[in-house]
Amino acid sequence: MNRFTLKLFATLRERANAAELVREFPDGTTVGEIWKHLVGEFPALGGHHDSVGFAVNQAYVEGDFKPHQGDEIAFIPPVSGGAPPIGPITIGREPIDVAALEREVADPAAGAIVSFTGTTRRDNAGRKVLRLEYEAYEPMALAEMRKLASEAANRWKLVRIAIAHRVGVVEIGETSVAIAVSAAHRGEAFEACRFAIDRLKEVVPIWKKEHFEGGEVWIGCQTSHPPLVG
Repeated sequence: MNRFTLKLFATLRERANAAELVREFPDGTTVGEIWKHLVGEFPALGGHHDSVGFAVNQAYVEGDFKPHQGDEIAFIPPVSGGAPPIGPITIGREPIDVAALEREVADPAAGAIVSFTGTTRRDNAGRKVLRLEYEAYEPMALAEMRKLASEAANRWKLVRIAIAHRVGVVEIGETSVAIAVSAAHRGEAFEACRFAIDRLKEVVPIWKKEHFEGGEVWIGCQTSHPPLVG
């Protein structure tokens, strides 16, 4: 078990009637799971479920971050500028729930929600694709995804943006990447979503290996070429 110091502020502090708590959780517990535990312990916190932010040792983190023994975890309600525009930014091996990602960016201030879904297609460059396999330098990839999400949110005044990417094997027809954007107007939402996927492909360190009938190849790697067949 790991022991953590939990910090609560403003409305969260008042609803829990505590500014600081000490709790123990099993190794590997995420800050999102710790928040859910607190909501169960203090049901009055539940009204902030969609807008609370997380910080570990005074640095913002996503809900899937796993703190270590002795870390200080802060749960932060919206500041004066409103809820942060950056929604969940995740990399994982489980199938992506696109509808859930769209729900994450839904907001009464949004007049439009635009999402992009990238899926594994069966044919590419005259080859019959069997499956794709993704590999990521995950800490850097998450950092770069947050940067591009922040840039998009600022350039187009988005209400919210969320991004999810798979690693590991992604079968034909399955989703490898999804982006959801909400904005006051559809033009901003469309432009920001297009920017986000284009920029992701340019700078985020995630690589794709294509497995096809007769061989395999890393897509986008300058030194990788399909093996000669036949």
